[in-house]
Amino acid sequence: MNDFWRKGEPYIWTTAAALATTLLLAAVLIVVVLVNGLGVFWPSRVAVAELQDGTRVMGEIIRHEAIFDGEGQRVQFKIGNRDLYGLDFRWVNEADINRMSYPDDVIVLERQEHGNFYGTLANLEGRTVTSPAQGWAELRQRLRQLAGEQDRIAEMSGKLADLNGQVARLRLRERKLLYRGLTAEDARVAELQTRRETLERRFHELADQQSDLISSLRERTATFVDVSGNEREMPLVDIVRPYQPNRMSLPAKVAHYAGKLWELLSDEPRESNTEGGLFPAIFGTVMLIFVMSLFSFPLGVLAAIYLREYAKEGVIVRMVRIAVNNLAGIPSIVYGIFGLAFFVYGIGGSIDQLFFPERLPDPTFGTGGILWASLTLSLLTVPVVIVATEEALGAIPNGVREGSLALGATKLQTLTRILLPMASPGIMTGLILAMARAAGEVAPLMITGVVKLAPSLPLDGQFPFLHLDRKFMHLGFHIYDIGFQSPNVEAAKPMVFVTTLLLVLIVLVMSSVAIRLRNKMKKRYTYSTF
Repeated sequence: MNDFWRKGEPYIWTTAAALATTLLLAAVLIVVVLVNGLGVFWPSRVAVAELQDGTRVMGEIIRHEAIFDGEGQRVQFKIGNRDLYGLDFRWVNEADINRMSYPDDVIVLERQEHGNFYGTLANLEGRTVTSPAQGWAELRQRLRQLAGEQDRIAEMSGKLADLNGQVARLRLRERKLLYRGLTAEDARVAELQTRRETLERRFHELADQQSDLISSLRERTATFVDVSGNEREMPLVDIVRPYQPNRMSLPAKVAHYAGKLWELLSDEPRESNTEGGLFPAIFGTVMLIFVMSLFSFPLGVLAAIYLREYAKEGVIVRMVRIAVNNLAGIPSIVYGIFGLAFFVYGIGGSIDQLFFPERLPDPTFGTGGILWASLTLSLLTVPVVIVATEEALGAIPNGVREGSLALGATKLQTLTRILLPMASPGIMTGLILAMARAAGEVAPLMITGVVKLAPSLPLDGQFPFLHLDRKFMHLGFHIYDIGFQSPNVEAAKPMVFVTTLLLVLIVLVMSSVAIRLRNKMKKRYTYSTF
């Protein structure tokens, strides 16, 4: 027993237990997110429950749970049809269910609004449906025909966006000339006004054509009946995707699941961000991390190099190190307030006064945008980079520096050819930690530029292509918005887990790439130097 304590066996087991607990907690986190996120898009069967009171309930069975202060269990149905009932879910006691069935002719409709609809097809474009199989085939055919018309509408929307951008640029040029003292009768102002009016006429003509096309398409309707016999007539263009889950084979379900995943990664949100895709939020998150790294990484590395290699040890240097360490512990919302006051109102407002006075009082850079959000997160993460870089440089023995200087190398050559390559794995570790923290921050972004739904991406095909003044979407804010601000939190819960899974995957992918680069640097520089 004395040898057991003398050799430190209890401490070894304690450290091993701590490691196992940490790994277990991380695994539980990943498993919970995966279980609740991966199954969201799988087409579950639709059940019809006949109750003892003669009514019927149709929907997807979400979960079972024991009845509080009672015997038996109750079942939660996702009944959809929000425009008919005003709610998406309903609890039913198992004791009240006489019979449960799964009819093959049940149709699930994913719609532009009001959530899913569960029912059967009764009428298609004014013609009564007598055969469910034939009606289903005709419905799918009609929707495929409408897809081409909807592509035309989307193409018109793109042309309208281009025309609107051209009109906006001409209007700004007019305002700039008028701001410089020219009058509306000046030839240059008159020419711009004529060009703008021509474009505006083309815009209104194309908008009228699009409106007429949309109106004609909305006249093509179908009538569906729910399990209680309530009819709902809806335009075919409002139907995003129909399917019959009770009749689908396994390959069909897999294809449906793959299509939903592709929609998630490539499409825009709909239904108050609780349905549809997350491409703008994914793009905004990745771009925010990238722009943030462009600022925080070089700034943090250069500051650490000066503190470790050039600054003389003293009271001021020690105070700077204490300040850097304390900055890493400041709540992120404080950085958000600072970013709003200094970057948005201070620098952004000054830029508007100097370079865009003709646009005032409409701000250009004097409002939240991805640039100011990235700079705010750069300040938040730069202490992590400084500390990691300093530790990496400090771990290099002084003999390496002295040997390099003894062989005739300058201090700069020693730094760039010996020290930085050897410290690069530790520097990359700081970058990894900075990216991971920045990806999950939400509070500073809410003040400096993130929005619920961005009308356009910060990067597009319009000159100057990169628009750092634009607002953006972020996966972290998306989780907060649909999880706590949605009017229908229960219906938004699946999208919360899906968005969380995406955010975790993005952090893992970006961190994995950085870790791979770090390992390559470690093999190339650390071992070959000695």
